[in-house]
Amino acid sequence: MTHQRFRQLVGLHRISWRATATALSNLDAIAEGLAWLVGNADDVELDRTASYHGPEVVLIDAGTANKKRALASLAQLGERNIQNLLESLEHRLDEQHVLHFRLELNALVDGEVVLADSSGTPTVKGQAKFEVYPGQPAADQILETIQRALKMAREKGRDGV
Repeated sequence: MTHQRFRQLVGLHRISWRATATALSNLDAIAEGLAWLVGNADDVELDRTASYHGPEVVLIDAGTANKKRALASLAQLGERNIQNLLESLEHRLDEQHVLHFRLELNALVDGEVVLADSSGTPTVKGQAKFEVYPGQPAADQILETIQRALKMAREKGRDGV
């Protein structure tokens, strides 16, 4: 395996999306939004459970460990949002190379992708786990992967909000 081929394989190990809703929420609209983000409705799971106080709570999860689909899912954020993530990377990236961010749930249901600024509104939690291998600095590998997602967003015409 050549070094060039190895570098092309490096990317996202997985991406996951998670939302919490109540029985009064439009679960179909939320599930459709997560399916759009991950690129496949079959990757969306709903888990119904009772909350501590009794009412039903629905956990909606979507994700993929397929490298190409995970990168395409990150690109769904759009140029502006990916740029914002790049600018705040040091605050959002943990020591396991997982990028943490939130999207506004109501905006996603309305067909928009908006990074959440506060925790006061319902959100979708996003986590992107980067593959990092020896032989190249982790920061370089992560930046290269995010730049590829940014390029995909541009090619798709995804601007983001």
